[in-house]
Amino acid sequence: MPPAPNRLMTTAPSSGTRFRPCLDLHDGQVKQIVGGTLSDDRRELQTNFVSPHPPRYFVEKYRTDDLRGGHVIMLGPGNEVAAREALAAWPGGLQLGGGITETTAATWLEAGASHVIVTSRIFSPEGRFLPARLDAMLAAVGRDRLVLDLSCRRTATGWTVAMNRWQTLTDLPVTPAVLDQLADSCAEFLIHAADVEGKMAGMDEDLIQLLGSWGRRPVTYAGGAARLTDLQRCDNLSGGRVDLTIGSALDVFGGSGLRYDDCVAWNQRPAAPRAT
Repeated sequence: MPPAPNRLMTTAPSSGTRFRPCLDLHDGQVKQIVGGTLSDDRRELQTNFVSPHPPRYFVEKYRTDDLRGGHVIMLGPGNEVAAREALAAWPGGLQLGGGITETTAATWLEAGASHVIVTSRIFSPEGRFLPARLDAMLAAVGRDRLVLDLSCRRTATGWTVAMNRWQTLTDLPVTPAVLDQLADSCAEFLIHAADVEGKMAGMDEDLIQLLGSWGRRPVTYAGGAARLTDLQRCDNLSGGRVDLTIGSALDVFGGSGLRYDDCVAWNQRPAAPRAT
């Protein structure tokens, strides 16, 4: 198993909602995409931003500002070179997801990822949860280096994990019972609200509240955040137990709703203790 990088994120939730950075790679470029439009039909793809800068440009910002626990996601094939560039710019500073398997996970950890992120690999192509696949990932990297991506869509019964670029609903709901079931198999959870991801039209506050009421592992929520007050809103709704990723709204990704520097300053504020 690859050696652990310096200063791994702790598995105990930290005090107060933190801003966590992200880097989405598509066709080898840094992009911000309306997540629900990712599919095999490229005519449906809606892109909010395509950066003229390489991945290293953003990762060096994150490293300078000590924004740990962020994630790099490879959205489809053709992103491996860009992902390696991003990880090399800050070894041990970022998580990596996108097509990771038990046979490739160790390679990405050796390339500099602090954790690997998995979703589709632990499901069948039809969306059936496969515990044996999760066991194989655990054997390959260990719990402390694994992040489970339970990104989801709203359904009639609540929320259901979505895979295959969020186009396929699985048989796994997002509930406290399921989080309890999976908690001992990962270091933390990453959960995009796929229905609002990239739209900058408001977060799924009910989902944030549910995740905050659970609180056994660090959880990062993404989807719909558009202004600095959303960090405070996430903190209030979750009792400070859920961190927030913001993408398309940030000025560094072409957005107009929120300055990256303000998010950095948010993380540097004195944080109130989490609710009990």
